Amino acid sequence: MAEGDYHRPDSNKLQALKDLANKLRVHSIEATNASNSGHPTSCCSMAEMMSVLFFHTMKYKVSEPRHPSNDRFILSKGHAAPILYAAWAEAGLFPVSDLMKLRKIDSDLEGHPTPRLNFVDVATGSLGQGLGCAAGMAYTGKYFDKASYRVFCIIGDGESAEGSIWEALAFSSHYKLDNLVAIFDVNRLGQSAQTSLAHDMETYQKRVEAFGWNVCVVDGHDVAALCRALHEASVTKDKPTAIIAKTFKGKGIPGVEDLLDFHGKPMGARSEEALAAIRGQIQTASPSISPLPVIDDCPVIEDTEVKLSKPPNYTLGQTVATRAAYGTALVNIGHDRRVIALDADVSNSTFAIHFRKAYPTRFVECFIAEQNLVGVGIGCGTRGRTIPFISSFAAFLERAHDQIRMGAISQTNANFVGSHCGVSIGDDGPSQMALEDIAMFRCIPGSTVFYPSDAVSAERAVELAANTKGICFIRTSRPAGPVIYNNDETFAVGQAKVVRQNDADKVTIVASAVTMVEALKAADELAAEGIHVRLVDPFTIKPIDKQTILTAARATGGRVLTVEDHYPEGGIGEAVAGALSDESGIVIHRIAVDRVPRSGKPNELLDMFGISAPHIAKGVKKMLA
Repeated sequence: MAEGDYHRPDSNKLQALKDLANKLRVHSIEATNASNSGHPTSCCSMAEMMSVLFFHTMKYKVSEPRHPSNDRFILSKGHAAPILYAAWAEAGLFPVSDLMKLRKIDSDLEGHPTPRLNFVDVATGSLGQGLGCAAGMAYTGKYFDKASYRVFCIIGDGESAEGSIWEALAFSSHYKLDNLVAIFDVNRLGQSAQTSLAHDMETYQKRVEAFGWNVCVVDGHDVAALCRALHEASVTKDKPTAIIAKTFKGKGIPGVEDLLDFHGKPMGARSEEALAAIRGQIQTASPSISPLPVIDDCPVIEDTEVKLSKPPNYTLGQTVATRAAYGTALVNIGHDRRVIALDADVSNSTFAIHFRKAYPTRFVECFIAEQNLVGVGIGCGTRGRTIPFISSFAAFLERAHDQIRMGAISQTNANFVGSHCGVSIGDDGPSQMALEDIAMFRCIPGSTVFYPSDAVSAERAVELAANTKGICFIRTSRPAGPVIYNNDETFAVGQAKVVRQNDADKVTIVASAVTMVEALKAADELAAEGIHVRLVDPFTIKPIDKQTILTAARATGGRVLTVEDHYPEGGIGEAVAGALSDESGIVIHRIAVDRVPRSGKPNELLDMFGISAPHIAKGVKKMLA
C-alpha cells in the first residue's frame, strides 16, 4: 500500500475512538457487576478493536441491524458479549441502561450472543466456530450476492488452538475472500493458564501467512494502528486479511491487567478503582461518531416456496439408491437461485456432484474439513441469502456435532444430507458406517429428520427440507433399493405411510429404507405361512407420526416391531417407543444393530447383525408366541 493511499484520521477522531473504547470498558465492567457474572477482562482487551470497527470502519444501518447490505460482525470469542452489547448501545440501537439487564432471565442480552438479538447472525460461545461462519458469509457476499458488504470476525488467541479455526483459514485463502477480516485478540492469557504462544507475535504471523493470508501485526490498543490495518485490509485484493493484535487482558484495570486468575470474574470490590482509572482516560464525555453509510447493492431475495422443477420419474420396482435420488432432486430444485450445495470431497458418493455439474457457481467444495463445512454452510444461510444443502457421509457429519448444535442455537435454516448409513454400506467397515446419526440429529432442538425409503420419497424429502425452517437432516442409503411409491405420491413432514396392510394383520412393523426392503421380504415369507403384518414407513423420524403408528398398532393387537440399520439408542425404535409411551395395551419389540459391526457384504452384515428378513420374521413370530 502506497503511503499516499491512506488518510490517517485527525487527532479529534482518534481521541474520540479512544474515548469510545474506554466507554465500552466502563459498560462491560458495570454490566458484569450488575449480573455478578461475565468476562470483563476479556472485553477490556478488545475495546479499541470494537471502537474502531463500529465507529470508523464498518458500514451498517443501526435502525436495521440485519439489512442485507450491512457489513457483518461475528464475535467468535462469544464470552466477550458485554462489549458487543455495549457497542450497539453506544451506536444507538437501544438504551445504555439496558446493559444492566445482562444475563437476566427477562433479557435477550444473554451470557453469549444468540440471534434472539437482531444484531447477531450466529450464536457463539463454543469456541473456534466464528471464523467458519464468517467465511460462509464472506463467500456468499463475494460469489453469490456479489455485493460490497464486508465481514469482520474477532477471534480469541485461546480459541485459535481449535483446529476449526485453521480449517477456516485454509478455506478462506483458497477462495480468495478479500472481503473477510479476522482479528486475533492476542491477550496472552487463557482461562487457567497463559496460551500456548503467549505474546509470540512472530509465530502467529508466520502461521497465518503460511495459510495464505495477508497479515498485519499491530498494537491492539493503538486506535491509529488499527485504523491503518483495517484500511490495508480494504484495499488488499485476492487475499483475506488477518490483524494480529497484541493486547492485554483486563487492559486499564489496576491490579488486574495482564494477570492470571481474573478470567470470567466481575470486578466486584475492585470496580470503583477500575472505573475511576478508566474514566480518567476519557477526554470527551459524549464523542460524536456515527457508523458509516452502507453501499446498498445487495440483491433482493424473494422468500418463495421451493419446488421440484419436475416430479419424480421412476417405475415401481426400479432399483435406485436414495443418495442418487438426492442428487437428482437437488438439481431439480436448483432453478431457485437461493439453493446452494456444499460438500466435503465426497460429492461423487453423495451424488451432490450432479448439482456441481448443473450449477457449478453455486457448488462449494469445502474439502475434507467437516467442521468448517458445517460452519461455512451456516454462514451462507444467514439473513436468508441462501438455502444450503450440506452433504457428506453421515458418519463424518458427526465430527461436526458441536457446529450443528450451535447452528440450532443460531436459529439457522440449513439442510444436512448424510449418505452411507448403517451396516448396509458393506465392505468399508464400521469407521464409515453411520449408526448414531439419527440419534444425533433427533437431539438437535427444532430439527426435522427425514429417512426416505425409496427414490420418490427421497426427492420429496429434499423439496420439503428446502421449505422447512430449522435444521433438517436427510438420511440417504448407499445400496440401491426398489421404488415402492408412485411418482405422484404426496409426502408431508410428520406424516407416515402405510406401505402394506390387511384386515388380518397381527403385527405392525415400522421400518425405513434398507430395513423396509427387508420387512417387505419378511412380510412375503410370513404371508406364505398365513401370518399377515402391517408395514409402516415413518418417512420422518422427527417428528414421528404417532397417530398413524398408533392406529396401525391398535389394528394389530397392540403389537409393534421396529427394525433399523442404526444402534438401538436414539433411533427409530426409541422414537416410536417415546411416541407411544403414554398409550396402554401396546407392546414394542425393537431390532437394531446391537454392537460394533465389521466389514462384509451388505446382505451378510444385515443378517449377522440381526436386521435381515429372516430376523424380522423371527421377531414377528416371537411376538405372536
